[in-house]
Amino acid sequence: MNYFKFCPRCGSPDFIFNPHRSFKCKDCGFHYYINSAAAVAALIVNEKHELLLTVRAFEPNKGMLDLPGGFVDPGETAEETLIREIKEELNLDITDFSYFISFPNEYPFSGIVVHTIDLAFICKVKDFSDIRIADDVTGYIFVSKEDIDYSKIGGKSIKKIIKRFFYDK
Repeated sequence: MNYFKFCPRCGSPDFIFNPHRSFKCKDCGFHYYINSAAAVAALIVNEKHELLLTVRAFEPNKGMLDLPGGFVDPGETAEETLIREIKEELNLDITDFSYFISFPNEYPFSGIVVHTIDLAFICKVKDFSDIRIADDVTGYIFVSKEDIDYSKIGGKSIKKIIKRFFYDK
């Protein structure tokens, strides 16, 4: 698992990966731990009990299906992120939510693998009359348990969340 070639503090090429999820510079002693970034995913169903999925606008998995959501910003709670991301991506207002499940994931970005912990929430929205796509979403669909095509879903953790939602609730 090679993330970095040089120490970010001193530029030394002796920035050695340690199997305990960290790097340590042999020259300046800088120690960098690889930690998971938090992300949220919303499980929202319509009156037909169909799940709302979005279409990704950007890599990774551009054009594939996803759950609405995104990364937790510094200083923000997962709950605040959930409300903000659903408003930004779909212009929907969450009226109620409850934590459902989490799964680890790997998110390749700018040539580096970012480890994430994807926190899924079951959400209710007031209604879908004002839904519109924005931000990093190019479309949305509603799918039933019977009609979902898991090969069109981008992230491993998202597939696991949806399967657990449909089959193990």
